[in-house]
Amino acid sequence: MSLNFDRALGIHEQALKFRAERASVLANNLANADTPNFKARDLDFQSVLAAQQSGADSSFRADRTHARHMPAEGFIDQAAALRFRTPNQPAIDGNTVDTQVEQAKFAENAIDFQASFTFLNGKFKGLMTALRGE
Repeated sequence: MSLNFDRALGIHEQALKFRAERASVLANNLANADTPNFKARDLDFQSVLAAQQSGADSSFRADRTHARHMPAEGFIDQAAALRFRTPNQPAIDGNTVDTQVEQAKFAENAIDFQASFTFLNGKFKGLMTALRGE
């Protein structure tokens, strides 16, 4: 009997990858809070979730043209999910990063990341229990 990890883990694996990508985007926003004309961006969870649930393949695909190239599978297609954030009050220099909003979104994403990690950990514990026959 073979074990299908995609079926066993469900969407939690993809959610964890999404949260990691979103943390990177939000950290980039915070790092550029003082950069003139920088536009704050965010990943749209709803569009990624809808694509995953409908079976549409929205992940990034790259062909390896050389045996020593690193595989680039599993990255979220940021062109499909990355959106510019509408600012509450843009700065005079054209920067749309609101530091407090970005910090709140980053904290919210960290909590969501931990929740996804906890769900995934629970799935692995269940699989281990089943494999042991307990």
